[in-house]
Amino acid sequence: MATRKLDDIIPPSRRKETGMSDTPAARAPRASGRPARFPYATVVIVLIVVALSAGALVYFSSAKVEVIPNTVSAAVQSSFTASASSAVLPFQVLKVQKVASQSIAGSGTKTVHTYASGTITIYNTQAKAQRLITNTRFASPAGLIFRIRSAVTIPAGSSSKPGSIRATVYADQAGSTYNIGPTSFTVPGLSGTPQASEVYARSTDSMAGGASGTVPVVDATTEAQATKALVAALEPDLLASLKAQVPEGYVLIPGAATTTYRELASEPSTALGEVDVKEQGTALAVVFPNAALAGAIAAAVPGLGYQGEPLALATTTGLTLAAAGIPDSNIAPFTFTLAGTAPLVYTVDPSRIAAAVAGKSRSEAEVVLTNYPEVKRAVIILRPFWRQTFPQDPAAISVTTVGP
Repeated sequence: MATRKLDDIIPPSRRKETGMSDTPAARAPRASGRPARFPYATVVIVLIVVALSAGALVYFSSAKVEVIPNTVSAAVQSSFTASASSAVLPFQVLKVQKVASQSIAGSGTKTVHTYASGTITIYNTQAKAQRLITNTRFASPAGLIFRIRSAVTIPAGSSSKPGSIRATVYADQAGSTYNIGPTSFTVPGLSGTPQASEVYARSTDSMAGGASGTVPVVDATTEAQATKALVAALEPDLLASLKAQVPEGYVLIPGAATTTYRELASEPSTALGEVDVKEQGTALAVVFPNAALAGAIAAAVPGLGYQGEPLALATTTGLTLAAAGIPDSNIAPFTFTLAGTAPLVYTVDPSRIAAAVAGKSRSEAEVVLTNYPEVKRAVIILRPFWRQTFPQDPAAISVTTVGP
């Protein structure tokens, strides 16, 4: 057995001084150092975020052109001729007819024997003028006969542009039976001749004034006051109805509408001792396609340099139309003058602009668009931010009009 020397035994007090500990942890051997783990999860999350961001940019990518159209103010003082069959400047006639009545106290009765009358338009499709003598008969589809009391001559025309003239006709017999609405007429005196189908007439207003027997009467002053009130009530109603009839894409120029009034025969009211005073209002208007009228104006203004580009009138408030009369149909050509200032706006065709910039870089597109007269200014939007070229397919390019 080996003997231990006193020097091999370390006293407890010296153990503390040398930093030695009797605890198990101190006596246990230290674990060897391990290398740090690679942050795979963090890298995967970062890659997913980047991929989603890139996908979102591609998904929401776009190629847009916002165009502010060019405008020009044209001072016009010119004469124009419109025709329903014209491709350059066609027109339509709008008509509104309304009747207003008011019951007023009657002042007695009287026996009358009156003839209905009204205005017709007589047409001639022959290549020569046609004269109709005094008392020429005009027959309605129901066989009612009306006559003119003065001879007329209808100008020559054609089947597409007949000559026409307006005339007043009177019923062949008295009575309310002849108070008929708008209709067509033939000329019995021309029956059996080639002219029978070439000369005809139409009315656009009702025949009125026919009466026979005892009718109520009213005080003249009271009747005049009632008539004035009826006209005042009819006028705004007629104009509002006209404007409501303007087709989409058409414009009504100030001065292109007219309103006429006609007193109808009074009738006994449902109230005892009262009479219904009636007034008939008729409003006629000529309207034009906006684009066609704008193009005609631009072509008539010297120095504008108009080359047939599509245009539109931004507003009609600065224009005034003047004519010998507003026609009641669009069968014959319509001649008129326009005076004032026309604000013309070039029409932007999105497909035309898209085709112009397709496949071009931003800078190339900016140069190309300066050659288009309808473009006043263009804003190019390409996304994502690194895209600098438009797609080759024009259908992938969005073009919108802003303003003017």
